[in-house]
Amino acid sequence: MRNVFIAASALSGFAAALPQMINIEAALAVPTPIILGPNFEETAAPPVNYNQAAAAMSAAAAVATGGVQIKKRDACASQPGGAGPVPGDGSVAAYLDSTNDLNKAAQSASTPSGYTKSFTDLMASTEQIGYLTYKNIESGTYDVAACAAFCDSEKYCLGFNIYYERDPSVEPAAACNDPPPITNVKCSIYGYPVAAKSATNQGQYRQDFQVVITGSNGYSKLDGSMCNGAPSVSDFNAPTNLPAAINAPLVQKDGKDYDTYTGMRLFNNNPYDPSLCAAACGSQTEFDKNHLVDANGEYKPCNFFTSYILTKNGVPLGTYCALYTQTWETDYAVNTGYNYDDDVYSVICAASYTASTIDSGKAATTAAP
Repeated sequence: MRNVFIAASALSGFAAALPQMINIEAALAVPTPIILGPNFEETAAPPVNYNQAAAAMSAAAAVATGGVQIKKRDACASQPGGAGPVPGDGSVAAYLDSTNDLNKAAQSASTPSGYTKSFTDLMASTEQIGYLTYKNIESGTYDVAACAAFCDSEKYCLGFNIYYERDPSVEPAAACNDPPPITNVKCSIYGYPVAAKSATNQGQYRQDFQVVITGSNGYSKLDGSMCNGAPSVSDFNAPTNLPAAINAPLVQKDGKDYDTYTGMRLFNNNPYDPSLCAAACGSQTEFDKNHLVDANGEYKPCNFFTSYILTKNGVPLGTYCALYTQTWETDYAVNTGYNYDDDVYSVICAASYTASTIDSGKAATTAAP
């Protein structure tokens, strides 16, 4: 059964029903990116290659029109890293023994300043959208502070996953199909908060060698239900942090109900970035101006948008953009999410933006000669 659990609002004086809801079907229809976390065969971390300007152009184009290569390594060649401790006899069972020193280190790790702990001591690493890159903790210690500093050094990082990984000491091949293990302490960073339900990567086989993960902790840059502050975007006034998504009522215009909501977009092949919503907003205005002018010479401009992270059972789905013709105040930010079928969809890191120059929605007219 599909139920809505939007918070009680201050809109009781409005008789008109709320015209827009979060478009779950459209959000789920957006294809999931291919790369969701570190590749087990990588020995060097890829650079963060998110290009905000290019992403914004792509976002605008999407409205207007409606990978890393891994070098093949030599067989049985020594692998880099391995500074972490090897538990017991180095067997898979020793790594997965919940009483070993690796698990104890994860369980006793403190939460760094500015973060909340998303999960503790799981036997799988994070796989979710917004993957940026990773690094090995060269000291081999379970250094959560170092991983947090790595996340803090990247503008778009909102969460990280630190864990122990059982890796082969040499490149597995027919002549060395199950080599002795080494332990790497890995720190992977994401452009969205990390979630316990996204810790699904339990490892893989490389020849007969089994890569396993243990002591996996996740941390996110969240303060309660809010992110640490919405970023500014070009051509829009300073953002307003919101406790939830906007539910705007219909308004009266020329004696008729007028819907100020003009649509939504969800972007998931990127870190959380409200500038994509700004690009979509501008492109939506241009599209309506060029294609949807009514008999009165009017179109629906996008003068305001809300941007937030939509999550499914705690796992981020992407940057959700809701577009409007006019500004709505925080009193209307009452939509915290939905129960939809058997899943819970929630709104986090919500913020609103008003265009610095308001478009009247009147098409230019040409005087008769």
